[in-house]
Amino acid sequence: MNGKLDFILPNWPAPANVKALQTTRLGGSSTGPYSSLNLGLHVGDDPAVVAVNRQLLMPYLPTSPIWINQVHGVIVINASNSISVQDADASFSTDANVVCVTMTADCLPVLLCDSNGAVVAAVHAGWRGLCDGVIEAAVSKMAVSSSEILAWLGPAIGPHAFEVGDDVRSQFIAQDPQASLAFKPHLDKWLCDIYLLARQRLQRIGVTNIYGAGVNEKFCTYSEPERFYSFRRDSLTGRMATMIWLES
Repeated sequence: MNGKLDFILPNWPAPANVKALQTTRLGGSSTGPYSSLNLGLHVGDDPAVVAVNRQLLMPYLPTSPIWINQVHGVIVINASNSISVQDADASFSTDANVVCVTMTADCLPVLLCDSNGAVVAAVHAGWRGLCDGVIEAAVSKMAVSSSEILAWLGPAIGPHAFEVGDDVRSQFIAQDPQASLAFKPHLDKWLCDIYLLARQRLQRIGVTNIYGAGVNEKFCTYSEPERFYSFRRDSLTGRMATMIWLES
């Protein structure tokens, strides 16, 4: 194993029974471009090594996570009655000890819970899913008032590194003119603040208790190669996991 596991604990005022954990790239057994805690089976790493890496998480979790096959869409599954691995980009649960998880390497992981500690969700918000409404879909499935929901934005590519074209900007602005605030001109393209776009989407549906990246924490997967995987930076790379569950 390559060093000590390095977890990020979300800095948010979630209820005591809501537990969450963000992995980094540190502390696993993968080598080469996947060094070291790669948790993705779909990126070309040795499956046996990925299985070892996933097993390293188990002392910190109540059960194995309900892994999903992320497709940059808006499908949300109920992790309580689902099996690994289904096509989806978010999952939720109202049952104790069911671990919802998303995997990322530049895309934005979003954790959600309600103020009563009755429901949690994990969302994979790449720009396509974010634009198409994956956060809104997950909030809808939680079936509680938006005003009761807390959101935590995890490590993603930062606003000084995420370069996109006119097509991406136009798609967001077509849905909300305020999205223009999240784009700054950069040569013949745009620098995109995915954190701001996520906050705008949350606020539009009444979720105002927002924490994490771009609020009270600062992350950039692209700019911190020693700690985070980044697909945009390295292309061939591993995946990190963002997990949330209700403690019994």
